[in-house]
Amino acid sequence: MATRQAVSLGFRAASLRVPRRISRIRCTSSASMHVSSEMAQKAALVDFRVGRITHIEKHPDADTLYVEQVDVGEEEPRTIVSGLVKFVSEEEMLGSLVVVMANLKPRNMRGIKSAGMLLCASNEAHDVVEPLRPAEGSVLGERIGFGEDFGEMPEPATPNQLQKKKIWEEVQPSFTTTEECQATCCEMVLQTAAGPVTCKSLVKANVS
Repeated sequence: MATRQAVSLGFRAASLRVPRRISRIRCTSSASMHVSSEMAQKAALVDFRVGRITHIEKHPDADTLYVEQVDVGEEEPRTIVSGLVKFVSEEEMLGSLVVVMANLKPRNMRGIKSAGMLLCASNEAHDVVEPLRPAEGSVLGERIGFGEDFGEMPEPATPNQLQKKKIWEEVQPSFTTTEECQATCCEMVLQTAAGPVTCKSLVKANVS
């Protein structure tokens, strides 16, 4: 499948004069925020980059797969295989900006080595899938971040670390889209210096 700051939040402890019921509610909320913060820290280890599809064709041995050449600001474009044939036309894909998960270990996809994954939004039934789009004006190879300091993300995990610790599998459920079709992680908008990352039309969608 179309296939990278932490938020430190807390609440002052309730005084003895505050009813116990309210105190318990605050403690529950604080714990929830702490979990969200830890999840954001782990999600920041995933290396999302701005890319542009420069060439696309159907996989010679798989009807549902595209083979794309994606410019992510490196010396050579990356070959990425994605299962988007049923959802997006070649014409719509070619030349478009995309979000590339760049620190995945390369893997063979029906005989072709894929060096990354295109991030997409999908509905619950998974019969509508839309690639995420960085804002126009985003620089190829620019790292996509989230939170107030989105331009200062920590060093991403190595491909081996990402795979061994199953980081993406753990943090992926924290990614979704808003009512404005903006992609978020832990309720923080994914963005570049040019603006937010969006999808075409899906709201409250799964992102993977």
